[in-house]
Amino acid sequence: MNEIDAIIERLHENEKIAKKFQTVETKILSILNFKDLFEVLLTEIREEFNVPYVWISMIRDSEVQNLIESLGKSELLKEHMNIVGRKPFMELIGDFRNPVLVNTNLKPYFKLLPRNKKFFIKSIAVAPITLDGQIIGSLNQADSSPSRFQPGIDTSLLEQLSLKVSLCLSNVTAHERLKLFTYHDPLTGLLNHEIMEKILTREFFRSKRYETPLSFIFIDIDYLKRINKDYGRGCGDDLLIFFSDVLEKFSRKQDIVARFGGDEFVIILPQTQLHDAEALANRIRLHLKTHPCSTREFDIPVQFSHGTVSSGDKLIDRWSQLVEKAKEKLHLNKKERKPSPKEVGKSRNPKVIKLPGTVDPKDKN
Repeated sequence: MNEIDAIIERLHENEKIAKKFQTVETKILSILNFKDLFEVLLTEIREEFNVPYVWISMIRDSEVQNLIESLGKSELLKEHMNIVGRKPFMELIGDFRNPVLVNTNLKPYFKLLPRNKKFFIKSIAVAPITLDGQIIGSLNQADSSPSRFQPGIDTSLLEQLSLKVSLCLSNVTAHERLKLFTYHDPLTGLLNHEIMEKILTREFFRSKRYETPLSFIFIDIDYLKRINKDYGRGCGDDLLIFFSDVLEKFSRKQDIVARFGGDEFVIILPQTQLHDAEALANRIRLHLKTHPCSTREFDIPVQFSHGTVSSGDKLIDRWSQLVEKAKEKLHLNKKERKPSPKEVGKSRNPKVIKLPGTVDPKDKN
């Protein structure tokens, strides 16, 4: 083969590669959610280019990582995404926006590999991806051949793909932010009332259809209005955020925690008997007795009332009755627990807000 033939053959090969990149770009440009964006991207690169290892590295605590976690995960992403600290990532990549090709001394780049996955690699291509001008991770490809991603080869098409992925990320992030605000309470980050009703409707009918247990807890924080009045709404907001975090901490992954509105919260517990749901509420109450909300200059003892019901109750034949009956039980619980009316005031410990029915630790001595 003479030199001209070799050049023509290389041009044809480059044209084929360019078409493959164009195919990938076309399929991702119209996607508006993280799950589909990354799943399609990873699958298409692997299939179009026959690359054995393709994955995403995401810098820890970047907005994209936080949004992905708040909006749900996919099994494919779980296996093909690695979260890495900003410092070790930047030590490998620097502030370069161009792809990095490596086929020697690969050990430092193993930090980018997904955990619990076996890779036999001899060369790697790391293409940084950005959001709003900031590097937030990379699209990675690796091969068992040391020549596949040999330093010095043309990376212009990979750079173009990296740029398109970054543009897609910007669009998807804007869309997912909107979706997050639509479905989530802006203060606590929990699901809001509207989406909670849709989930409860779905879980109630599933419970009835398959005759599986479903429990529902309605919760009301005691004395929040007084705290807002006497200590400021900022103090009350801190309490709401703290309480939300506690509810999520004690709930299982399959449970749904939502802010119903104001000082009211709910927990939907699929596959859960009534006595187990009641036990959860008691564990939360026991934890809060020794863990006040530390906010600003105050420690706030956290008290709540609750009502627990189950779809196994034969008198309940609609999802809305779960809410109604749980509210009724909550109000009974509140009446039984409520001490004689007193004003909320500071205890002898100036950093502890004293609520009705609570004891200042210093008063025990």
